[in-house]
Amino acid sequence: MPCRVVVCRDCCCGSPEVTGVDHTAQTARLGEVAPVRVSACLDVCDQANVIVVQPSSAGRTAGARPVRLGLVNDPAATEDIAAWASAGGLGIAARPEILDLYAFTPPRRRAAR
Repeated sequence: MPCRVVVCRDCCCGSPEVTGVDHTAQTARLGEVAPVRVSACLDVCDQANVIVVQPSSAGRTAGARPVRLGLVNDPAATEDIAAWASAGGLGIAARPEILDLYAFTPPRRRAAR
């Protein structure tokens, strides 16, 4: 099973609020190299466009965990993600250093009281 990609396409991500991005083309391009799931809001709107790269079974066995990439608003960044996913993704292929600029840790959700 290859790595998987989740694209947020809800309130901010995937909307006209994020200008200069062809969201359909971005999703299609990533779908050429990995299974893509379109998600509702991932609750990190300040990072729109959010893409999550999830490891393959082999990547998880190697200890890899999902990586969240934010502000993926440049076609070159989409190509970097596609190349990484095509090479195996997390735990299999080294993440292109440029993607370190996009990686973020989401804030912890507070428990409902």
